[in-house]
Amino acid sequence: MEVAKNKRDIRAFTKDQLRLFFESQGDKAFRGNQVYEWLWQKSAHTFEDMTNISKETRQMLEDNFVINHIKVDQMQRSSDGTIKNAVRLHDDLIVESVLIPTKTRTTACVSSQVGCSLDCRFCATARLKRMRNLNPDEIYDQVVAIDNESRLYFDRPLSNIVFMGMGEPLMNYNNVLKAIDKITSPEGLGMSPKRITVSTSGVPKMIRKMADEEVKFKLAVSLHSAIDEIRTSIMPFNATFNLADLRESLEYWFQKTKSRITYEYVVWEGINDTQTDVNALVEFCRFAPSKVNLIEYNPIDDGEFRQANNAAIEMYVNTLERNGITVTVRRSRGKDIDAACGQLANKS
Repeated sequence: MEVAKNKRDIRAFTKDQLRLFFESQGDKAFRGNQVYEWLWQKSAHTFEDMTNISKETRQMLEDNFVINHIKVDQMQRSSDGTIKNAVRLHDDLIVESVLIPTKTRTTACVSSQVGCSLDCRFCATARLKRMRNLNPDEIYDQVVAIDNESRLYFDRPLSNIVFMGMGEPLMNYNNVLKAIDKITSPEGLGMSPKRITVSTSGVPKMIRKMADEEVKFKLAVSLHSAIDEIRTSIMPFNATFNLADLRESLEYWFQKTKSRITYEYVVWEGINDTQTDVNALVEFCRFAPSKVNLIEYNPIDDGEFRQANNAAIEMYVNTLERNGITVTVRRSRGKDIDAACGQLANKS
């Protein structure tokens, strides 16, 4: 895909900036409102799509701007209904996003970076170097594509969004929040922020920043161990952002937002499958209302990490419930197309 030279990305402009641009061209300011609506609410891919704007104006836009729209390069459908999109960006880089259907809702799992900034040893995406952050419009486009697929294949609109695809969302903080602002705006998709979950491996400074900005979406933390030595062995960045710092930032989050925290947690054989591990998790959960999602592990080829046996999972469930902590065992979706948690790695 050829990148346009010397043309500005029109979706980097605010509505007010577009209004000023049209005034500078001797046109009416309201033309900026029309173009803005085409770009966001109607998700126009080209200026030619903007049918209530004159041909001359469309040509003028074509001469000055570019719409760096994503393209779904490849779509794979799982036997369980899950859909994975390989999404080509304007500079020919690829990210992946996933549509996860259930009987009552459709969830979009979207990416925030090309590759990842962090180094979790159990995650396929972490094996790709971080090439760049996604722009707000590139995140937004993933959601629009999955909403269209949900309507086409399941006859219902998208109901939920999780930032659990490729990348660490809080390492692309500004663009992720701008994308969410567009997704939740009446001038965008108009989705409720309560239907959006941002999942982080735990960047304390940015969790505190989110709390200060009083965001309305939900927070999930990819935890996997509440013992520093073990967490650092599987998530080496924990040596920098340790559990004490993470806990302090999450306490602050709850004080400011009163929003319950979700912990995502995989139990691996020989790594975190003992009573000592689950006791540490119980202790970590005590400082703020929380729930734990025990997630099935999805292998990434080399067999270094193995899913713990059912007895270990039952030990976690029983101990958490006995201590009054809500726990859900989540079965993975889309494993046959490498679309499950931790498997997104652009194999396509």
